[in-house]
Amino acid sequence: MTQTQQEKLLSLRPENALRVLGENSKILLMNSRDIFNAILDEKIIIMACNARIPSVIPGIMRAAQELDAIVAFELAKTEGNIDGGYTGQTPKQYVEAILEYAEEENFTMPFFIHGDHTTVKKATDDEIDSSAALLQAEYEAGYTSFAIDASHMELPYNIAATIHLAKPIMEWGLGLEVEVGEIAGAAGKLTTVEESVTFIQSLRLAKVYPNLLAISNGSKHGNYKPGEEVHIDLKRTGEIAEAIAQWKVAIAQHGITGTPLNLVGQFADYGIRKGNVGTTWQNIAHKHLPADLFEAMKKWSEENNRPIKHATRQFKKEIDSIPEENKKATADEAYIVAKEFIEAFRAVGSASIVAEKLSK
Repeated sequence: MTQTQQEKLLSLRPENALRVLGENSKILLMNSRDIFNAILDEKIIIMACNARIPSVIPGIMRAAQELDAIVAFELAKTEGNIDGGYTGQTPKQYVEAILEYAEEENFTMPFFIHGDHTTVKKATDDEIDSSAALLQAEYEAGYTSFAIDASHMELPYNIAATIHLAKPIMEWGLGLEVEVGEIAGAAGKLTTVEESVTFIQSLRLAKVYPNLLAISNGSKHGNYKPGEEVHIDLKRTGEIAEAIAQWKVAIAQHGITGTPLNLVGQFADYGIRKGNVGTTWQNIAHKHLPADLFEAMKKWSEENNRPIKHATRQFKKEIDSIPEENKKATADEAYIVAKEFIEAFRAVGSASIVAEKLSK
């Protein structure tokens, strides 16, 4: 990036980000709407990282800096709700951790912070109100991108809930991801082209303009079990991407952990412009925890019959206080893996590409 391009990007930072950063900050916390509009026709995938354990963040930043790449950091409603979710991180705490690492790493690449899977699983006032409150808290904390996921409900309810929750996001002018078809692995029902077109058209009639659509294309969240095959229907994905491209909407791919990198490398050819990587970073962080701490987490998980990710909140104080050598080992492996993903996603040089397009 040239100095002129960097100055242009600094001028494009959204108001809510500037309130958190301060006018003198040079951190390029950007609006994802600008980024995805810029790369819509580029075969590039932006890696979005669910950093459930923040010690992976400096490694990811180091990789992005070295490869001139845009990345994103995100947490879902379950991971980082107003009460901290199962990671123990509120939106404010998450943003503070990211910005603190950005300062420490002298991170100069453009990036965004995304509210992943703001879910509405049932048509009740409480469900809608809790998601609306989370979106507001994320906005005030400095999030610059949001995902509304009402895919658990039938299409008419999904449309209604998405429109309702997206209205303030449209007023803020920030990036929006929406979802049709619940992501449930090979056993899940694939999203159809017709569903996708109906969904996007219905949102547009209500003046809701998403940048990204997450679909059910055979992926799953979390780790794949030994011997379990990856079933991602790229043909269907490409058909949907082609059908919604007229409205400047691209595909967001969820559930990438465990997907072979040679397959990941094909995603960009099928209209995918955002790739969520979450459990990978958790696996790396767990690998480098002190052995006694990880054993205590596994014991809690077994005794409470909960996935080990839910132990993150219970042991947050201990996780945050691990020795520096463990933190360094975590960041170093995150750096190596992040580079592999960025290269597979064809995102090397994506920061300069976006800077050039937004500077015109």
